[in-house]
Amino acid sequence: MNKAAVLHIQKSQYAFAYDEQTLRIRLRCAAGDLQRAEIIYAVKYDWLTRRSRRRMKKLRSDGLFDYYEISLHVPDSRIGYLFYLTDGTESYYYSEEGLTKSYDFSKGYYNFFQYPYINDADLHRRVRWCENAVFYQIFVDRFCRGDRNKDASYIDRQWNEPPAQKGFYGGDLKGIIQKLGYLRKLGVNALYLSPVFLSPSNHKYDTVDYGRVDPMFGDKQTLRSLVAEAHRRKMRVVLDAVFNHCSMLCAQFQDVMAKGKESPFYDWFIIRGEKPDPERVNYECFAACNYMPKWNTNNEEVQDFLVNAALGWMRDTGIDGWRLDVADEVSHAFWRKFRREVKRENPQAVLIGESWHDAFAWLQGDQFDGIMNYSFTKACQDYFAFSKMSAQQFCNRLNELLMRNTDQVNEMMLNLLDSHDTERFLTNAGGDVRRLKNALAVMFFYTGMPCIYYGTEIGTEGGYDPDSRRTFDWDKARRETDLSQTVRSLSSLKRKKLRGPLGIAAQGDLLIMQRGGVTLVVNNTSEALTYHADGTESRVAAQSFRILERRNRQ
Repeated sequence: MNKAAVLHIQKSQYAFAYDEQTLRIRLRCAAGDLQRAEIIYAVKYDWLTRRSRRRMKKLRSDGLFDYYEISLHVPDSRIGYLFYLTDGTESYYYSEEGLTKSYDFSKGYYNFFQYPYINDADLHRRVRWCENAVFYQIFVDRFCRGDRNKDASYIDRQWNEPPAQKGFYGGDLKGIIQKLGYLRKLGVNALYLSPVFLSPSNHKYDTVDYGRVDPMFGDKQTLRSLVAEAHRRKMRVVLDAVFNHCSMLCAQFQDVMAKGKESPFYDWFIIRGEKPDPERVNYECFAACNYMPKWNTNNEEVQDFLVNAALGWMRDTGIDGWRLDVADEVSHAFWRKFRREVKRENPQAVLIGESWHDAFAWLQGDQFDGIMNYSFTKACQDYFAFSKMSAQQFCNRLNELLMRNTDQVNEMMLNLLDSHDTERFLTNAGGDVRRLKNALAVMFFYTGMPCIYYGTEIGTEGGYDPDSRRTFDWDKARRETDLSQTVRSLSSLKRKKLRGPLGIAAQGDLLIMQRGGVTLVVNNTSEALTYHADGTESRVAAQSFRILERRNRQ
């Protein structure tokens, strides 16, 4: 037995409360190592008299490790437990003292693992509507212009003209309202909008005023109307919150520029010296952008200012959550306060952090619900677009990602193939729509919330920013294509049938995903392959997928 590979961590993604009376317990070991894994557990105050013993199920494998799991119904959640492991040759007990050949149960209260208590305030509750959410990300300036009477003097580019870094095309909130029917027909039931608040840029990630919708996009009433119209169609709306930094034109930073340390807002930013000097950049900012000074989110006044701005928009418009920009550079203290106040206002508001890496430290129920799953993005690019992985390696990668977090976090991850910050997936795939459709199928089957970047359904291409932010081609959207039909079919399947645990495996060069009685078989090769299951065969054409549904026997 590979003893060094055995791992369990209390109160982590290896031991967590799924709801008020359910504990999920996981154990890691070397791949293919164990013949059997059992858990021995009891209410810890009954340890000596009422222990139970159950076999654990091998849930997943990532190539290096196998992961075993068991779900325990615990009316009394004060649980003590340990493991019994065997590889057919050696057997060990596994407790806080590590692996031992024997175990003194009479002294177990010293060294068994424990889940002390499920406190209601600590429970990471799922946002219920996320279960069947199909998201659509909109870069507002590039989606659709609906207001033909607004001041258009800022518009300096023609629609469908190649994007420029600082170009404006005129997309706005009225344009989104006008296209809600199109989006609903596509199968979308949740919108994630790029920032809409006052800003000098086309992307609006440099906020000047958190209390005002940018006139380029509309006003507060327009945003209210958008949310109301979306809700009428049973669609959710999530806004982008930029709380790591602001525009240097924002009133507070301008006051510090003028008054230096005499400004009441001096400590709202992180400045080295008497006053900010944009040429020397003696203050913290986003990346190397001196025009985007960083908020000091350790400051309680800053925390209150930003939290109140978010709560104000929730109350005024009824939005359904926030995507949190550059979320992993903001203080944990801020996010804990932010979550507490947002969830008090609306427990069903979702909080999605922007993090490109393993974000477990933010995903323990006290900060974010999920993140933009760029690790999933990278895996799909490597497998489908660049052919860098085998089916088994891709399977291993997807399994490993699911083992990073608790089940409820996985269910609230925003899974995407591309975004305004990446190259378009189709461009990375060399324009091969078949590869895009395969990747979309995996995204819709994978645990979490699929997110379509605007224009994906019509085959929009684009390189890195700004080319990934092209305008939406509405003439092209009027023509029915196999790609748009694929998105609609997958959206319908996601909303109606894809529920519960996900199984991921490889059968030779085929990737197999099973969920809710539905099987997805993906062939990412240049030759037709045959899928074998339950004594039947199914032919899968080159660079394509098949969906097989289990029929109930009469």
